[in-house]
Amino acid sequence: MEKYYNYAIIGNKEITASFTKKGELIRFFYPNTDYRQFINFLHVGVKINDSSMIYMHDDVNNAYHQYYTENTNILNTEILNTYFELKVLQTDYVCSDKNILVRKYKMKNNNSIDLNVNFIVYSSLLTNENNQVSGYYKNNALFQYMHDYTFTICSDRKIEKSQINNNQANIQTGIIGDKDYVGMSNDSSISYNLGTLKPNEEIEFCIYITALNGSDVKNTEKQVEGIKDIDYKKELEKTKKYWEKYVKDHDTIKLTNSNSEYMNRLKKIYKRTILLYPLLTNHLTGGISAAVEIDEDRTKCGRYSYCWPRDGIFITNALDVLGMEKETEKFYKTFCKMTQSKSGMWEQRFYTDGSLAPCWGYQIDETASVIYGVYNHYEHTNNLKFLKDTLKMCENATKYLKIYIENVLNNKKEEYKSYDIWEENEGIHTYSLAAIFSSFEKMIKIYEKLKPEFEGNRLRLEKIEKEDAILKKYLLQIKDYILKNLYDNNKKTFIRNSDGKMDISLLGLATPFKLFSPKEKKILNTIERIELTLRTYTGGYLRYEGDNYVGGNPWVIANLWMAEYYLSAGNKKKARECFDYVVKTATEYGFLPEQVDNNTMQAKWVIGLGWSHAMFIDVLKKLYN
Repeated sequence: MEKYYNYAIIGNKEITASFTKKGELIRFFYPNTDYRQFINFLHVGVKINDSSMIYMHDDVNNAYHQYYTENTNILNTEILNTYFELKVLQTDYVCSDKNILVRKYKMKNNNSIDLNVNFIVYSSLLTNENNQVSGYYKNNALFQYMHDYTFTICSDRKIEKSQINNNQANIQTGIIGDKDYVGMSNDSSISYNLGTLKPNEEIEFCIYITALNGSDVKNTEKQVEGIKDIDYKKELEKTKKYWEKYVKDHDTIKLTNSNSEYMNRLKKIYKRTILLYPLLTNHLTGGISAAVEIDEDRTKCGRYSYCWPRDGIFITNALDVLGMEKETEKFYKTFCKMTQSKSGMWEQRFYTDGSLAPCWGYQIDETASVIYGVYNHYEHTNNLKFLKDTLKMCENATKYLKIYIENVLNNKKEEYKSYDIWEENEGIHTYSLAAIFSSFEKMIKIYEKLKPEFEGNRLRLEKIEKEDAILKKYLLQIKDYILKNLYDNNKKTFIRNSDGKMDISLLGLATPFKLFSPKEKKILNTIERIELTLRTYTGGYLRYEGDNYVGGNPWVIANLWMAEYYLSAGNKKKARECFDYVVKTATEYGFLPEQVDNNTMQAKWVIGLGWSHAMFIDVLKKLYN
């Protein structure tokens, strides 16, 4: 079952859930934002009078309107079944302080006839031979359990019927029920008789969805009894106030009030960014998922719901802007420390709990980025203790990077294989060397800030002075290497690597790593070439020449990177053009995708990409502060 688009996302510190435009719940992560995902599908529907099953998320007679409650992670989906004139408001939220997803339904009969409504929940969980799902119905709740977790669905209403096995045989009829209370099935169903709705009559009820650790049925039954007793109206109001306060506390870029459509769209992206980051962050480790997963079966990509150290550095810059300094500090002091290899390097990507995720190679810029990010956070906070706490980590990383640079300078080809920023080409890459250059520059600054802390420790100070001299020598050598080996004298432009292609990551030479001035002739020539080769007719920029990933569309970060460059060069007009493209192609809820379809100008591929939102915040701050 392909579920490539998470159009809406809700959650709390331990649950992250995503939805389609029609309100179908398609993913449910617990206890972290990236692991584990329980749902194969969770379909809800109604049987009205003598009808067959009418699915809420998929019926020819259904009309939809979906929206978030303003400044919250509370999702509302209005569904109107035009055949029976049944109006439904489905409100989904995860309690702010309880690991419960609440689905509140408000139904109104807009018809002139009575409607007898039977509500059905049909749940199928992901299963495998080493951890099979089984169904279990007892005490007015559906338990779907495996070896280490139990997924539960219940309500304060009485379940009329349940079916554990062979649901495929009759679910379409809307009539369920069998004798089994337990069975070896990964899909099961339950139904509630909501009674007869008279014309203009309304009814409200809730179902509660949660995942519990372990499969101890007695224990889970006891916990579910408490879930049934919650006051959903009180929890809804509490959750609403929680997110409203969260937005207020992190609204650091005070945008001027305006009723223009453009500013309303811009503000929506800004507020949605604030609300997205807590749903991507592991609150225990500080690890940050790149996005909510979109392709578990790896049919089009290598998956997304992992933490790349480099992505994390871009995101922590945004977190600092938004006043989320504690989350940034945890990323470096907990996540980065626990994931650093003994050699000093960081692997390609990790689960947010710090476990090594599936990888297919190594990227040297992942390691360089961490040092760069550490100093950036210090510049934001002026917290010397943070620099001291991360010094050893940065020194170990620097040691590894020095070995890599020595291998590059001495042409030891087997020792400097590294993938590029896009994880596609092995070799020596301009962006990677620029990242290392900046990390050495930041390391020198870290030592400069910490020297007073080592007064009286002559040996330590001598060692720092010696290290400073070595790093300064490398700065000259890296820059010289790039000019001699990664500058095309015929085209008069920098190139990304030995293939000679134009690549948006070449902007890294000017911003953010500042090897060269944004107005230096070689950079200006490169920018002109980028404009000729990577800018599309819509105003969106490709990552590189010949990019065909998921159709080869413009990337949001490419436009924002161009905006960053033009701001650094003092060309605010061009920066705004690049930025405006991003604003007008965001989703209606304010999410930024990875790509934009060049034909439709709609979001393409990953929706709610942390890196896209991070660069948006950085550019927004520079344009409006």
